[in-house]
Amino acid sequence: MTDIERNLAGGLLEIGAVLLRPEDPFTWASGWKSPIYCDNRKILSAPALRGKVASWLSAKARELCPGAEVVAGVATGAIAHGVLVANELGMPFVYVRPSAKDHGTRSQIEGTLPEGAKVVVIEDLVSTGKSSLAAVEALREAGADVLGMVAVFTYAFPQAEEAFAAAGVPLVTLSNYPALVQTALEAGRVSEKDMQTLNLWRKDPANWNNV
Repeated sequence: MTDIERNLAGGLLEIGAVLLRPEDPFTWASGWKSPIYCDNRKILSAPALRGKVASWLSAKARELCPGAEVVAGVATGAIAHGVLVANELGMPFVYVRPSAKDHGTRSQIEGTLPEGAKVVVIEDLVSTGKSSLAAVEALREAGADVLGMVAVFTYAFPQAEEAFAAAGVPLVTLSNYPALVQTALEAGRVSEKDMQTLNLWRKDPANWNNV
């Protein structure tokens, strides 16, 4: 576990951005039962952590995509994070909607995206990777050259890693689920028994509610 992974995991737990309830699972929009709920929007209300996250994301973006010319945020959760990164890097910013508007210009990408622009994508949370990669596809269809994606947090599901590899999109994240639960254990927020449940869920989240 790196220092950033540990520090961010601890910060997310401290501000209540991540809730762990192995005994009283949450229900996601997909219908999945989950012992964890992650809301990275809460970072925006915590100035100290917000500044660190912006700095970490910017550093990772420079490292992963040194040739980037434009920063793109995935709507809606990563719009603010993307703006902070674009400010720090001194680059233009655009954001990608889940789908095109049904009014006005009917745009899916908001902002000015030059043809052939080299883009680094900022995401707040990667779960299965479906919505994140849909944003990448929209950027590619608009003529952008997507160099990679930097995200705040990932559940590190195997299917997401496979999807990013298949799409040819390098992905770097600040922290991840294994680092989070280990940090929670060390802080006494979960028990060893809870850890068994938490680890079992990540292996097969879609069917975990049937176990």
